[in-house]
Amino acid sequence: MSNLLAARSLMAMALGFHIIFAIVGMAMPLLMVLAEWRWLRTKEEVYLIIAKRWAKGTAIFFAIGAVTGTVLSFQLGLLWPRFMEWAGPIIGPAFAIEGFAFFTEAIFLGIYLYGWQKVSPRAHLAAGGVVVISGIVSGVVVVMANGWMNTPTGFTLLNGLPSNIDPIAALLNPSGLLQAPHMILAAFAAAGFAVAGIHAFLLLRQQGNVFHQAAFTIALTVGCVSAILQPLSGDFLAKRVADFQPLKLAVFEGQVHTEKGAPFRIGGIWNSEQEAFDYVLEIPYALSLMLHLDPQGEVQGLKDFAKENWPPIGIVRTAFQIMVLIGLIMMSLALWAAWLAFKKRNVFESKTFLKAMVLATPLGFIATEAGWVATEVGRQPWVIVGYLKTAEAVTPMPGVIIPFIFFAGLYTFLTCIVIWLMWRHVLASPTQLDMMRNVKEAKQA
Repeated sequence: MSNLLAARSLMAMALGFHIIFAIVGMAMPLLMVLAEWRWLRTKEEVYLIIAKRWAKGTAIFFAIGAVTGTVLSFQLGLLWPRFMEWAGPIIGPAFAIEGFAFFTEAIFLGIYLYGWQKVSPRAHLAAGGVVVISGIVSGVVVVMANGWMNTPTGFTLLNGLPSNIDPIAALLNPSGLLQAPHMILAAFAAAGFAVAGIHAFLLLRQQGNVFHQAAFTIALTVGCVSAILQPLSGDFLAKRVADFQPLKLAVFEGQVHTEKGAPFRIGGIWNSEQEAFDYVLEIPYALSLMLHLDPQGEVQGLKDFAKENWPPIGIVRTAFQIMVLIGLIMMSLALWAAWLAFKKRNVFESKTFLKAMVLATPLGFIATEAGWVATEVGRQPWVIVGYLKTAEAVTPMPGVIIPFIFFAGLYTFLTCIVIWLMWRHVLASPTQLDMMRNVKEAKQA
């Protein structure tokens, strides 16, 4: 394995692992705050129990996420020194904001976890609100910094190095402004479906359990609303990618040649010898209509760009297709839930729907991972598009394969810890017979 491939693989592994905890850190605080808000409004203690249990789950993921995030910050400097030298003065302020948001989240999460009997209910709810906001801000600024790598702004080039730097303009780059809401919705949809899927599984085992019904309702609402809005966000983002990253869009959509009236392509296997996609189902004019609101709109193809700047087409196209497919499945489940709620007034009566939600538990995380693969691999061979290639930014230090193996072991160990902790946490969920004791304890809180 070459040094470049080892460094890229290590960074990909670290990012792919950390993003799960970033998603939970953005979305789970909202769920726990909604549960507490319901308790304050209804005085039904079941919501207080849910809020406390979700807060503990959030703390577990936050702790592991802090470890993986710290590892990532070191890897940026150690594996990509040329990138940090080039981009540090431009996007450094974004990471400073992220650090401030992270510490704010940690402080107020501590208040939320240990302040139940020490501060007023409103102050406690407000502390949870700060956790929600700081978690979202932390994720958003990182996404916007990543957007800058795709569409660099906020500087001028002088003697091969950036000068006249405007960090605000860099932060508000064209890609980041639309990637941020897309990522927020992805986090809420993924966490909402995952939590709903867990409680759906427990509801199938413990029918009529009030705790799981209430928890399922909150998580399902957040997940479904986000899943319905996500395709709209994706449509806006795709139009932006067409404007600022036409090569990446051509790979996403399997558009080899520039043409008017471009079809939307489903499936396809990249044939590198013939430089074409095999086994593709085409919907005539659909891509031009989606991008330009004109069935005869022109869409640029791969052949318009230098071949040395093409990303790994098969990987990018496949990841993009997986993301879109899962997004449509989650939106369909959300519409099914809305229909059940409107028609039957009770989604718990449909065992088929509950089983479908159990199967959908990991879908949001898979879609997010696939989306990031499409975004990051689709930017190659550039680390800063148009300015700095990945091969030029990598460390000259040999033997990167050694830390790759070490961190692979570390992440495997952390994965086992998280699974064990969450398994114990979920198994400790109250049954119907436990509810009376839990309600009595909640009243004493």
